[in-house]
Amino acid sequence: MPFESDFPQPYAYQFKGSALARGLLRLLGWKVYFDGFPTLQGIAVVYPHTSNWDAPTMFLAKWAIGVQVMFWGKDTLFKVPLFGRWLRWIGGVPVQRTAAAGVVGQVASLIKQHKQQKSYFWLGLAPEGTRKFIPGWRSGFYQTAVQANVPLALVKLDYGRRTISICDFVALTGNEIADMARIARIYEGVHGLVPVNAAPIKLLDPTVARADTVVH
Repeated sequence: MPFESDFPQPYAYQFKGSALARGLLRLLGWKVYFDGFPTLQGIAVVYPHTSNWDAPTMFLAKWAIGVQVMFWGKDTLFKVPLFGRWLRWIGGVPVQRTAAAGVVGQVASLIKQHKQQKSYFWLGLAPEGTRKFIPGWRSGFYQTAVQANVPLALVKLDYGRRTISICDFVALTGNEIADMARIARIYEGVHGLVPVNAAPIKLLDPTVARADTVVH
């Protein structure tokens, strides 16, 4: 399987995962490809996201390769006793959706802090934001990666080949049309469990209401 990366190999940051999780994935018919991260900080997007089975499959893959991947969540959820502690334990990062800087600005600033501290921080996102079909990807992942100047990892969740690959690393240019065209090319031939639910690989028009990109 060909992979594409803008960063030299071998990658500096390697991880030791769980043999048990790798064995479980093999029993389920999955293969995982991962050769480490090129940097200590970055954004990872998982595509396509078309089924309820995607989340447990990806959690098992994360366990198998041994990486900690954070995700952002509404700050009020983290204030709920026990549940908030659990969210942090599994990698949740609280963000204030009403803050002046916006979610993108908050997370980009957080990533920059980790860069200054030379500490690990990879954020995982599903750019479709829902299992149902929507006409494109929400742009938060793109804006955050550009503002923070970090690599974008393109995670392929391919039910057609039964493979999960975290091997394609892109340095975004800030040219949205060119970057998204390249991302679409890299994802060619990757199929979700429910292919008709997969969003076209392009950024959503800003006029699309957020309520239309989440599951109710």
